[in-house]
Amino acid sequence: MALWETLVVNLYFLILAMLAVYGLHRYLILILYHRYYKRAVHRPAPEFVRERAPSVTVQLPLFNECYVAERVIRAAARIDYPRSRLRIQVLDDSTDDTRHIASATVAELRAGGVRAEYLHREQRTGYKAGALAAGLDATPDDLVAIFDADFVPPRDFLEKTVPHFQDPSVGMVQTRWGYLNRDYSLLTRVQALLLDGHFVLEHTARHCSGRYFNFNGTGGVFRREAIVDAGGWQGDTLTEDLDLSYRTQLRGWKFVYLPDVECPSELPVDIFGLKNQQHRWTKGSIQVGRKLLPRVWRSDASLKVKLEATFHLTANLSYLLLVAVSVLMPFAVVTRARSLSGGAFVVEAAVFGMTTASILLFYAVAQRELNRDWKWRMRDVPFILALGVGMCINNAWAVTEALAGRRTPFVRTAKYRIETLRDHWKGKLYRSTRTPSFYIELVLAAYLTTSFVATAMLGEWAALPYLGLFVTGFLYVLGLSVLHAKR
Repeated sequence: MALWETLVVNLYFLILAMLAVYGLHRYLILILYHRYYKRAVHRPAPEFVRERAPSVTVQLPLFNECYVAERVIRAAARIDYPRSRLRIQVLDDSTDDTRHIASATVAELRAGGVRAEYLHREQRTGYKAGALAAGLDATPDDLVAIFDADFVPPRDFLEKTVPHFQDPSVGMVQTRWGYLNRDYSLLTRVQALLLDGHFVLEHTARHCSGRYFNFNGTGGVFRREAIVDAGGWQGDTLTEDLDLSYRTQLRGWKFVYLPDVECPSELPVDIFGLKNQQHRWTKGSIQVGRKLLPRVWRSDASLKVKLEATFHLTANLSYLLLVAVSVLMPFAVVTRARSLSGGAFVVEAAVFGMTTASILLFYAVAQRELNRDWKWRMRDVPFILALGVGMCINNAWAVTEALAGRRTPFVRTAKYRIETLRDHWKGKLYRSTRTPSFYIELVLAAYLTTSFVATAMLGEWAALPYLGLFVTGFLYVLGLSVLHAKR
């Protein structure tokens, strides 16, 4: 084996080992979930006493959301809470007809006795963080509940969340997301599976075991004092929610997660909306890691908290590793075929098997916890693997931008109010049909497909399942990109 071949193969296995570490971390989350949540004795939730209910402002940040603005405003107004202690605050940065829809809806609610306010900013300074900060300055209330435009808060949302603030050390209460259009398509079903894993297992495990977890930007309630104490909303990252979460917990505030309280929302129905959302979340998490991990490690937090925070804030680095594996895998297969190295294949198979098994087990447990028909829902789990691979270029691009310190605008995820198969989205406004990753995905799909054929011709049958997974992932995302680009 030539020197360069040895170096390439060694690099390939080093990257696989690094990916395996993140795979092992999923097992840790499962262990923490069962030890600290499933086996724990759960105390009853604090009682909601209407006569002693604190004042709450419901903040609804909007930017060009003509399809869903009225829905979320009216849903917020229907929340069952003492009227004299509830304020609806519409924070509208829109430049389109959303302004007229939102302001008219607020005016109608005000005429009906609802304490609703419409605040419009001409300059979108700080994006969502800036809007929330401006809204906080405009309200004297002790608590702020936040909902993105695609959410539909249930009537009893505040009854179930506010009592937890009876503990003066609690700074934030987060609820679990639900999905109005989970069954709209395979793409929405896979997204729901991914998010269920995050909300059912990761949040619960971190919260119950005393690790840091994050406010998800919506579907939660913050204590005003905690926001101010942590330095307020800051717009220097694309995930202002994750940023504030860590700063608040570093100040000693407690966070509470309520896995049994569901807040319905809408999932992106087109691949470009998903790519934009994933780009923002991925880049923002790395930005927060760069900003706050040094502070985490200098803090008085326990070692377990510091280690989990490191895994949490660096997890998206794995997309860079996936891109590298995509490029190096065919070289490793050919080299192994020439050297007849069976030992290398055993190591490779073990690493891929362990990582794949962790994903399958992780999402199977999440579905079993939520749904009686979880076995049927598991039919979509293989597409989690494919989507993760296919999105790796888009998300690795985001990681690279964050590591390079490149600043980009906050690109919000378009919402279309798509809930049933009868609803159509291709003629809607706000659609994006281009992402920088498309042509790289095209090249990699062609490269890996060619490698798959060549590997079969070499008789390396054992490597075909792994190559096939990567080929399927890139072709799936590439195919959706072509299909969804049609108007």
